[in-house]
Formats: sequence, C-alpha cells, structure tokens
Amino acid sequence: MKRSRIAIAAVALTSALGLTACTGTGVSTAVSYVAAEDDAPADPTADPTAPPAPAVDTEQLAAEETPDPPAQPIPEPTVAKTQKWVKIFSGESDKKITPPSDVRKGSKTVELETAENKVIGTYVTDGAGRTLYRFDEDSAKPPKATCNGDCAKAWPPLLIKSPGKIYPKGIDPKIIGYVERADGHCQVTINGWPVYYFAKDAKAGDILGQGVKGTWFAINPKGGKTGALPESAGGTGGNDAPTGDGY
Repeated sequence: MKRSRIAIAAVALTSALGLTACTGTGVSTAVSYVAAEDDAPADPTADPTAPPAPAVDTEQLAAEETPDPPAQPIPEPTVAKTQKWVKIFSGESDKKITPPSDVRKGSKTVELETAENKVIGTYVTDGAGRTLYRFDEDSAKPPKATCNGDCAKAWPPLLIKSPGKIYPKGIDPKIIGYVERADGHCQVTINGWPVYYFAKDAKAGDILGQGVKGTWFAINPKGGKTGALPESAGGTGGNDAPTGDGY
C-alpha cells in the first residue's frame, strides 16, 4: 500500500512538472501577443489586499500631454478715423460684406481693397473686385466731385450712406473719407480724390475705363493715377476718347 501511494505521488509530481513546462513554453508565447494584464506574473512584494491599479489610457494620456494649440481669434479692426457720421476702420472687416450688385446704389458699409495688373500696377477696388477710378477734372484739395448728370451715368460714384462704415485693406485709413456731391449724396474719397466706377466694366478685374480721354485712371492706394494702358494692351494710350458713353 505504501509503495502504491509513492507511485501515485510520483505520477502526480511528473504531471505537475509537465504542466509547468508547458506553461513556460507554449503559453508564454501566446501571452506575449495578447498582453493580458491578468496573465502577468505576480509581484511578490505587492500587498494582496491593495485594490488593483487603474488601467492607463495611453491615447488619453498622449492627448493630455500634447494638447492642440488654442485657435487665435482674428482681431477686430478698430476705428482709425471718424468723419462726422462715417467711421473709417484700421483694416478689413472680420465679417463678410457683400457689396451691392448695382454700383449705382450706395451702401452703409463699404470695403476697399487692392488688386494688381501687370501693366498699370496696383489699383483700388471695391469689396467685389470692381475697379475704382479718379477724374482729373475733380479736385482733391479741397475734395470736389465734378462728374454729375450724364457724366455720372457713365461713371457712377462710389456712395456711402449714413451711418457709414469703411473698411480698407492695403490702404491707409487716414487718407480715406468722403465728399458731399452736388446732388446731396456722399462719395468716398482717397487722399481727397472722389472715386468712381466705369459703367462698361462688367466684372472684377475689368479696367476698360483706364486712360479714357486722358482724364480717367484707376486710382492707386495713395490716391494717385495708375499708368495709362498702351493701345497694344487694349487701352487708349491716354489720348483717344472711346465711342459711345465714355464721356
């Protein structure tokens, strides 16, 4: 009986050793892929009564360590100049402004921008990109608009209504203002020069009024004249008057 018990104990010990060897070879390979926390070897120095450590969310930790930089707000333009009931701001508006499609209608809010032309250089436009002109027969000191009646039909003035706001981009706000016209409306000025559209300009970038009668020119950001288009570029060369209502 004692010998049988010894045999049984030997078999049990052999089985236990075989199970330990299996766990140490094949199973350990499977754990390395699964990476289960419950299968990790126990820490002999750990307190068995202590609560388990909370799981670490690595993605959340990375997000906390490298937060996205805060969005920088677009600074609002400040009032750089006031002329009676018209405020001229230090830069472009922080809100989109839609100019009236009909250039003969004034607006309480006017945008002034700049555009480039490889022949005439930098010139001023409204917020829709439509070219603005100056007339040599007007006066800047003091500001005076002389294009009235039929002339104003061909060359509609850029009007500002009360209470007005003007937002310039690329133009010194201190040289922007307005002048009262003979019809009582108020016309935007740049460095004292009243500014106009040309009725034949159909879209943004058109400069069909450039050099007409040698007196009409796209106005530059300082209120000066841009160079006349040569005939080879489709202009009049500053000498020939166009046919029709060019005035």
